[in-house]
Amino acid sequence: MKLSHVLLTALAFSGAASAATYTVKPGDTLYSIARATGVEASTLMKLNKLNSTTINVGQKITTGGSSASASTSAPRATTAASPVPRGNGFVRSAATRYLGIRYVLGGSGNGGIDCSSYTMNVFRQMGVNLPRTAAAQWRTGSAVSRRDLRAGDLVFFNTMGRTASHVGIYMGDGMMANANSYHGRSMIEPLFSNSYWASRYDGARRVLN
Repeated sequence: MKLSHVLLTALAFSGAASAATYTVKPGDTLYSIARATGVEASTLMKLNKLNSTTINVGQKITTGGSSASASTSAPRATTAASPVPRGNGFVRSAATRYLGIRYVLGGSGNGGIDCSSYTMNVFRQMGVNLPRTAAAQWRTGSAVSRRDLRAGDLVFFNTMGRTASHVGIYMGDGMMANANSYHGRSMIEPLFSNSYWASRYDGARRVLN
């Protein structure tokens, strides 16, 4: 009888551990929750059947780990100086959320955005706070060579006779996402196979590890 009681208790504890959850708090992102709970962001998406990185305050996020190890405090916002986990799917999901918005020089809202506002908004979705201008973003993270580019790297261009006057986000497979003033909207387009961008390429910076 005592043995059965012990087994039932153990099973109950095991079930509770596998069903550990995290309650989303103001300022949380999927990446910051991943850092706080020690569970990969891609795993969190699968466990919670999420189609994007968008989460809502008060939402219960299943972590799949022990409730004893799940953090109960709000994770701190990540800055550009503190890299966060990366993943092609998460970068693409965050980048596509702001596609098709009208280009407006100096714009920073849904009514219009410019290149650095686009990257700033996309990275904010991934828990990273970038500076407002392309020139300031050029000074964040670490330099990356062209041959080592990966999804989520910031790519910079000289379009106005000065370094880093334009910025976009490398998406992988030779493509980048950016707010394009010529086309008048944020979009995904070829990078190095486009002679305009290839001839004006300055370099890349990595703020996602």
